[in-house]
Amino acid sequence: MRKLLIISTALFVIAAPLQGAGPLRKTRRQLQKENEELLKKIEVLQSELESFRENAAALEEIEEELSGENENKVSAALEDYSSASTDTLLAQWYMHRRSNIPGREQYDMDSVHFTTDVPDSVLMKRLSDMNSFISLPYNETVKNYMILYSEKMPRKMGEMMGLAEYYMPIFEETFRQYDLPDELKYLAVIESALNPRAESRVGALGLWQFMYRTARSYGLRIDSYVDERMDPILSADAAARYLRDAYRIFRDWPLAISSYNCGSGNVNKAIKRAGGKKDFWSIYEYLPRETRGYVPAMVGAMYAFRYANEYGLYAEPMALPTYVDTIHLHKNLHFAQVSELLGIPLDDLRDLNPQYHKDIIPGASGTEVLRIPFNYTSAFLDLQDSVYNHRKNELFAEKVPDGRETVSGKPVPTARPSSTPQWTYYKVKAGDNLGKIARKYHCTVKQLKAWNNLKSDRIAIGQKLKIGKK
Repeated sequence: MRKLLIISTALFVIAAPLQGAGPLRKTRRQLQKENEELLKKIEVLQSELESFRENAAALEEIEEELSGENENKVSAALEDYSSASTDTLLAQWYMHRRSNIPGREQYDMDSVHFTTDVPDSVLMKRLSDMNSFISLPYNETVKNYMILYSEKMPRKMGEMMGLAEYYMPIFEETFRQYDLPDELKYLAVIESALNPRAESRVGALGLWQFMYRTARSYGLRIDSYVDERMDPILSADAAARYLRDAYRIFRDWPLAISSYNCGSGNVNKAIKRAGGKKDFWSIYEYLPRETRGYVPAMVGAMYAFRYANEYGLYAEPMALPTYVDTIHLHKNLHFAQVSELLGIPLDDLRDLNPQYHKDIIPGASGTEVLRIPFNYTSAFLDLQDSVYNHRKNELFAEKVPDGRETVSGKPVPTARPSSTPQWTYYKVKAGDNLGKIARKYHCTVKQLKAWNNLKSDRIAIGQKLKIGKK
């Protein structure tokens, strides 16, 4: 805004001589030349002014997108606490999400005071030597999280370090593509403990804990067969773009990271309450309770991963293979077909492809990917025709227009007349959203909205939804 004011003032100052009628001491030719130069300057400044206006509008649009979904998280989870104060509502919602942050289920990090045999001077030097993009002073809050991750949860850290051997290279490559700090990869540790199927009580899902609408706005597919919030590569890409947009707003990484947890709206509220100050510790006490520990928790996780050897922390052996190949499919494929013909354990296929929540890859509707251990690639390519045909009629039942299933083109008798509408009803509970309900009843959000004449994705606690039986 300040730049806009400066440019507008400059336009007025430059334009003023053109409108005045001062003493003519210069030749007509000289005046014409000066006027031409001034007009060129005005044109340049007008162009810059328009550019700044466009950038400001773009940032407002991004900020609205980043804040809206998180506000919906709060309202979706807390409608049953509507009689309480706003601060109480936020506290309740963040209490619901505590289980997502490793260690929070055991300790109240707002009141606990950990001690360690490692001197403060050593902790301070190690923190400094990490040379992280995020600069945090050493204090009791940061120290608590450093001790939590390095000393208080060795078993969980071992599990996460084992999973990190598979997931971290994916995150590193993704953030490098967007020229983002490598350390952002540790946000997935805080969000989900590196569990691609992690789901919060308010419906956030996957390694990066995306809510339904935010996921859709960042291009992630969610339907009856696929939920790309659980796809390690695609969800990391969406998280990178979200964080890039957040940084464009705040121009400060701790604030951008905080907004990933509570939304840009809550960060902006904290900035206003802090008198306009825009650094993490100045707005710390004005942030929602959960978010206060979010950035320090990230630093604690980074510290524990970096100095794992000093604490005797070692990665647990993981089932996921280190080397994975990606195969592009254009036909429907069932995990059972791949497992039974190639000998890949079914659980391995599910772990490598968690986005397919019915064991079916719907390749016939568009290009899909299958990730398999690298050493099985040749066998798949050699046997792919047999794989596609294996138990095909048994595993894939097509639908005819009246809703009956067919096998090999022959209708299967149904237990009810196809012309009679059959419905079940569901009462909306706290934490529900259309995406979660659609997954529960194996339908799409579009179908839910059509069945119930819904114009938006908003639903209320206690509302009864009509769901078509299949």
